[in-house]
Amino acid sequence: MYERHAPRRHPRAAGPTAPAASTARGPRPARARARAHRRGAVVVAAVVGAVLGVASALPATAAAAEPAATRGDHRATQEAIDAVVARGVPGVVAGVSDGRATWAGRSGTADLRSGLPRQADERFRVGSITKTFTATVLLQLVAEGRLSLDDTVHHWLPDLVRGNGHDGERITVRQLLNHTSGVYSYTDDADVQRRLFGTDFLRHRYDTWTPRDIVGIAMKHRPDFEPGKGWHYSDTNYVLAAMVIEEVTGRPYAREVERRILRPLGLRATSLPGTDARMPAPSARAYSKLTGVLGAPGEPGSPTYDVTSLNPTLAGAAGEVISSTRDLNRFYRALLSGQLLAPDQLREMTTTVPIAGTKFAYGLGLMKQQTSCGVVWGHNGAIQGSLSTSLATADGEHALSVNVNGDWAGAYNEVVEAEFCAK
Repeated sequence: MYERHAPRRHPRAAGPTAPAASTARGPRPARARARAHRRGAVVVAAVVGAVLGVASALPATAAAAEPAATRGDHRATQEAIDAVVARGVPGVVAGVSDGRATWAGRSGTADLRSGLPRQADERFRVGSITKTFTATVLLQLVAEGRLSLDDTVHHWLPDLVRGNGHDGERITVRQLLNHTSGVYSYTDDADVQRRLFGTDFLRHRYDTWTPRDIVGIAMKHRPDFEPGKGWHYSDTNYVLAAMVIEEVTGRPYAREVERRILRPLGLRATSLPGTDARMPAPSARAYSKLTGVLGAPGEPGSPTYDVTSLNPTLAGAAGEVISSTRDLNRFYRALLSGQLLAPDQLREMTTTVPIAGTKFAYGLGLMKQQTSCGVVWGHNGAIQGSLSTSLATADGEHALSVNVNGDWAGAYNEVVEAEFCAK
């Protein structure tokens, strides 16, 4: 179903390692014209419950006061990241931008073999935070009059979304971006989960996945619901969104992200690696238990695997970006303050649907999270060996980004609460 290539060799890329210690477009191009099912964690999941530890529903129209920005020495935030490491993950790095002030915190190790500490300027895989970049490009194209959020997927990608109840003529671009399309998520497929999240990953980590391969996997399954009749997080939605960008512009989505976002904002630590399995320096090693479910802690004493090197096409426009806490903060501050989108498009992005049973609502590639002291906006993400979140106040004034270099961290909502709500 997807292309296989001989693995490239990378140092310390395959075997188990010691367990972590606890430490303190214009016209359409011509070529475009030519589940009750198993649930599980996903490669670039929103990780709504597992990562951020939330419990109550947030209505889409709920109004809330802005969180009070934490001032001072960020001791509460540092204590919170220390507590995450003490629960048994390798290390955590956090970065804050608050007005003109910045702060960096770190705890634990970047490398379980050498014991080297994590560093504030490290690059890491951000997982589903990629979705905000993808959605931002599409909304810029909407502002330019090159497509509409109400265009159907079939209009731009004829006959691609079809089969087993899927119908691209009934699904809009907007529904892709806010996960109300009903399109099955390829990362819910049992075989995909085995290859990506279990120990089979070690044999398949350098495989190349094409967007059409990914959509083909999804089309083998029934949709989750009729378009617009529900909400379900689907990584396939953003693979399709990137294909729409390419049809509209005639260029790969990654090039558009670089041209429209990375260069204008000077995000020099942010990249879209394509098929390159390597991590740029500086970076930490990334670790997983490879239990078959992303984020599961495994049995006591179970092996910890170094999963740093991987072919990012397994995630693509749903989760391939590499970045740093500084760049993520700059991105979300620019986005929410109106530097990247016109007011109408930012309003569309921040129009949300509720995620039942959580403190989240979902817009167009952007999440709204309710904290104990107000609302913050951003996204979180998971990919093998890496859990991340990046959040900011609605005006973009105060931003926090966090990364854990182990994908079994469990809840770390205390870091968010400490930064935005501690007195």
